[in-house]
Amino acid sequence: MPDWVTASVQLNSLIADHMGVVPSDFACLHALNRGGPATAAALADRVGLTPGSLSRMIDRLESAGLVQRHPDPHDRRKTLLQPTAEGIVRINDYYAGLNVRTREVLADFTDDQLDSVLRFVLAVQTGTQDEVDRLRSRTRSRAQ
Repeated sequence: MPDWVTASVQLNSLIADHMGVVPSDFACLHALNRGGPATAAALADRVGLTPGSLSRMIDRLESAGLVQRHPDPHDRRKTLLQPTAEGIVRINDYYAGLNVRTREVLADFTDDQLDSVLRFVLAVQTGTQDEVDRLRSRTRSRAQ
């Protein structure tokens, strides 16, 4: 698992560099792509950043043409962030090779094996997020 995580971090760092942003900016772009439009506060919470650092990040992503701001239709005082169509196309283009390789690897798996792989990935993802939440709450309680 650590080797897989390291390779994923390296891949995301390379893609971020090719897109003209830093890895943490790219993580925000991913969070918006996967989780849908969000306010700056909600996005900061999703990716574990402070509002100040997120504000600068949004400016960089917007300058790179990767995100745009829109008024929240439910609350005019708020602004929603969402990836641009160009940003989504660029992300998909960079991941196209990995997607092909992954499909090739999984092509020989039976449905039962694929179900097991999916259960494993989802369980590890949940466990990892639980650990992130635990460590964040520990950090917050020390700061108080």
